[in-house]
Order: sequence, then structure tokens, then C-alpha cells
Amino acid sequence: MVNGEETKTQAGPVIKPRGRPRSFDRATALEKAVMAFWEHGYEATSVSDLTRVMGIGAPSLYAAFGDKRTLFAEAVDAYATRYGSFGERALVEEPTARAAVARILREAAVAYTLPGRPRGCLVRHAAANCASPEVTESLRARRVADIAAVESRIGQDVAVGELPADVDAAALARYTGAVVQGMSQQARDGASREELEAVAEIAMAIWSRGWTRAG
Repeated sequence: MVNGEETKTQAGPVIKPRGRPRSFDRATALEKAVMAFWEHGYEATSVSDLTRVMGIGAPSLYAAFGDKRTLFAEAVDAYATRYGSFGERALVEEPTARAAVARILREAAVAYTLPGRPRGCLVRHAAANCASPEVTESLRARRVADIAAVESRIGQDVAVGELPADVDAAALARYTGAVVQGMSQQARDGASREELEAVAEIAMAIWSRGWTRAG
């Protein structure tokens, strides 16, 4: 204001500062990818599906996670740690192989039917109808490793006399894997927790009889 009169100044065009690109929580984005792959499988989950559920653009996805297959591998690791580790814990924590397998089946009945999450097991179903041999093999290797871990635990019980020396550990472990895989499929087909718990109980009644090597 000069001599009591307001002076006006001319201002140039307002230039808004360029903001930084919107950041995202990587862990949250990865969790959403886990859920997408778990629900729909690898093949049916497109990059556009992933960017939509993760809330990021394709460039951000590629920058943070690599390509779709690399993201899937990380998602499987995250799933195994957060949702699929109950089997490994049971084998370590339970005093016998039988107790461990019984716990695995009980907890599978819960984990595969828990409300608010996809049904069944990602490792057992995400490669269905998959055209990528690498993805299919990666999940197959995990399933084979799960069976091998059960076989090893049975072998420990045989070594200390908890189970008879002629128990066929490989067949018993394979049977356990088949039951778990079947429970996962049944969960995806709509079986309830109670129905799967009944399957687990029957399976353990059969398991208790054991298998002996022929000959």
C-alpha cells in the first residue's frame, strides 16, 4: 500500500511444483499379490490384474518386483512363511511322527477353510493349467520336499524304535501328502472345516495301522 492506496502487482502463471510419484507399501502390495495368485493361480492372474489389486502401475511393479514370474516366486515364499509353515512347525515341535502328521492334518483343515482368505493351498493349486514349466516345477519341488520332510520324520521314529523297523516310510509319507493335497482340493470345492477335520480323523485311523515293506 502506497500513500493509502493499494498497489496491484502482476503475477506470472502459477507453476505447481511437480510432486514425487506416489509411493506404495511394498509389503502390502506383495500381500495382495499373494492373495491374487492364491485365489486364481499363476496363469489366470494377469499383470493387469496384479497392478489393479496391488494399486500400482506396471512400471512400479516391474521396478519393485521384476517380471510376473519373479513376483510369483516371491509371493510363494511369502505364502510359505505366513500361511504354509504349519507343517514344518509340526514336524519339528511334535514328539512323534504320528503326532506331527495328526497336527498337520488338523491345522490344514483350519488353514484351508479360514474365512477371509482364498481356500486351499497356493502351493498345491497355483500351477494348475500353467504353461510355464519353471512355475510348475517350482511348486512341484516344494510339494516333493514336503513329502520328503515327513518321510525323514518317520525315519527318525523308526531309528529310535517308536515305529517298527519294517514300516515303509516312503509310502506312509506319500499317503500323507495325498491326503493333504486332497483336503486342499476339497476345500476349494467348498468342503467345510468340520468336513475336513472328519477326513483328517479317518486318515489318521488308517495312518496308525502303518505300512510295511512287502517281502
